Amino acid sequence: MEVGFTGKEVYQQHFSPKDYLSMHLPFGSGSAPGCEALFSFVLEKLHQAFLLSSIQGDTLIDIGSGPSIYQLLSACESFKEIIASDFLEQNREEMQKWLKKDPEAFDWSPIVKYVCQLEGNREKWVEKEEKLRRTVKQVLKCDVTLANPFHPLVVPPADCVLSTLCLEAACQDLPTYRSAVRNVGSLVKPGGHLVFAVVTEETFYMVGPHRFSCLYLTKDRVEEAVKEAGFCIRWFEMVEAHLPPEITDVHHVAVLVAQKQC
Repeated sequence: MEVGFTGKEVYQQHFSPKDYLSMHLPFGSGSAPGCEALFSFVLEKLHQAFLLSSIQGDTLIDIGSGPSIYQLLSACESFKEIIASDFLEQNREEMQKWLKKDPEAFDWSPIVKYVCQLEGNREKWVEKEEKLRRTVKQVLKCDVTLANPFHPLVVPPADCVLSTLCLEAACQDLPTYRSAVRNVGSLVKPGGHLVFAVVTEETFYMVGPHRFSCLYLTKDRVEEAVKEAGFCIRWFEMVEAHLPPEITDVHHVAVLVAQKQC
C-alpha cells in the first residue's frame, strides 16, 4: 500500500497501462463488475455532448488521455483535429500503439462498436477507428499542475477541451484541483467548451497490485472550480457507480459540459 497521496513519481514507476485497461475498461474478460454500466454512461453522455448538443469546431484538446481512446470516439465526428495528451510516457506509448495499428495494442473494437451503435450503425466500427486515427494529430506530454500544461510548448486555444477521469487523480488537494481546472480552462477559446468526466467521493483505485490516490470531490466542489475558471455550466449529469470495493471506493461518475464566458 502506498503512503500518502500518490504523486508523479509513483505513477511513473508503477502505473501499468495494460493492467489499467484490463481491470477498468468494460467488455473485457478481466474487467471489474460494474465497469460496463459506468463506461456506457460516459460514452452516452459524450455522444450527447458532441453529436446531439452540437459541440464542434476545428480543434479539441484531450487532457490526460491516459492509454485510452474511448473518450474520443464521438468527438472525432465533430472536430477536424484532436490533440491527445498525458503525463506518463507509458500511456502515450500505449495510445501510439493503437494509432499505429501495432499488433500488441489494446483491442478497442467492442467499445468502438458500442459507440457506433449509439450513432445508429454498429457495422461502421472499422470506418470509425480509421477516422479517429486520422483525426488525432498529436500525442503530447501534459502536466495539469502547470499554468501552461504543455510547457514548454505553446498550443493555440482550442474550441473544446475534454478531460476524463484525470484531474482528480493528479491533484492532492482542493487548491491544487481548482488551479488545475483554471490551467486546463485556459486552453479553451472564449465561447468554447469544457467537457469533464469526473468521479466523485472516491479516495483510491487499484491498477494491478498498486493503489493510487484520488482527490475526494463532490458535485458542488467540481461546479465551484469550473465556475471560478470562468465557465458557465450547461449541464451536469451523474450516475451511481457500483464497482467492487477492493478495486475502488468511487460513489458516482459524472459528465459536465460548460462554456467559457466571452
